[in-house]
Amino acid sequence: MGSGFSKMKKQARMLEQQFSQMKEEQQKMSVEGTSGAGLVKITINGDKEIKSIQIKPECVDPNDVEGLQDLIKAAFEDASKKLQEQNPENHLPLGKGLPFSF
Repeated sequence: MGSGFSKMKKQARMLEQQFSQMKEEQQKMSVEGTSGAGLVKITINGDKEIKSIQIKPECVDPNDVEGLQDLIKAAFEDASKKLQEQNPENHLPLGKGLPFSF
């Protein structure tokens, strides 16, 4: 039983290191999404945290706040889609593709 437990501990440490490394890589990633033919641009990292938002003045209309909100949402969705396409393994179910077996 001792050697099996040791093997499991070693695999758990390896898994923890892999997750830590993946997390660091995600935070370093940067993807830009746009909407409204470039009127709104959003840059996000691999954790989908917004790093910057650029809004061109010509799309700011005080009478159409909902339109601006839609453009921001669309730019974020565009960036999220690009992020998924760039790094599809981040969207696999937990444990898929990892060298971890019992």
